[in-house]
Amino acid sequence: MTTAISAPVRPLLELGDEQLLRYNRQIMLPEIGVEGQECLWGSRVLLVGLGGLGSPIAMYLAASGVGHLVLVDHDAVDLSNLQRQIVHTTASLGEPKVRSAARTLAALNPEVRVDPIAHALRGESLRDEVAAADVVVEATDNFEARRALNRACVDAGRPLVSGAVIRMEGQVAVFRLDRPDGPCYECLHGAVTAPPGTCADSGVLGSVAGIIGTVQATEVVKTLLGVGEDLEGRVLVLDALRMEWQTVRLRRNPRCPACGDRR
Repeated sequence: MTTAISAPVRPLLELGDEQLLRYNRQIMLPEIGVEGQECLWGSRVLLVGLGGLGSPIAMYLAASGVGHLVLVDHDAVDLSNLQRQIVHTTASLGEPKVRSAARTLAALNPEVRVDPIAHALRGESLRDEVAAADVVVEATDNFEARRALNRACVDAGRPLVSGAVIRMEGQVAVFRLDRPDGPCYECLHGAVTAPPGTCADSGVLGSVAGIIGTVQATEVVKTLLGVGEDLEGRVLVLDALRMEWQTVRLRRNPRCPACGDRR
């Protein structure tokens, strides 16, 4: 059983008839119920990246009633994005991704508060946004951004849900940096300074990004609610060409440059 995140004190959603209908299928689940739905509404999630992974993550979190989404992406919508970045449309070409995504999410669930940030987070602004979040989601294809986000989560003690996708392969991991002994992103990737490739130079099947992003969204909800068994200490790896999943065990590196001093 996972440990629920302590949600900040915010007004709880009063479940009127429309809300009961909107979230009915979730409320029916014994792991969620009305109390769990209120917990989701009182939660704040920081999502960095609104591409192939961030698109389904944002849409499913908004649809599930996570009350406050902070969206970060400094890029604009390009025609080559639309094959996999389903939160954007052809009408959004040239528009900042955060603005395009915010409009889509407002149409999907106008009850959810969406804060768009159309520039990269660095330094104090990164630390502040991470500290304000209940869960942080990494959905970028920028290795240095991943490392910076991981270190901010280590410092603030915030859970990090990380995903990656390339070609017809993908992986998901959850780093419970709100716990004293769990591994972090750099425990997995060590001193690697550059990724093995990106979608821009290697290609990607759009639906595979959707699979990985949907798993990330599920892990976010589970982490917020403290239900089930999360992916801490495990990396879930997908080979979509064979449609095979593998689980790789991951332990904390006591000499990790990011989290080695954490107790």
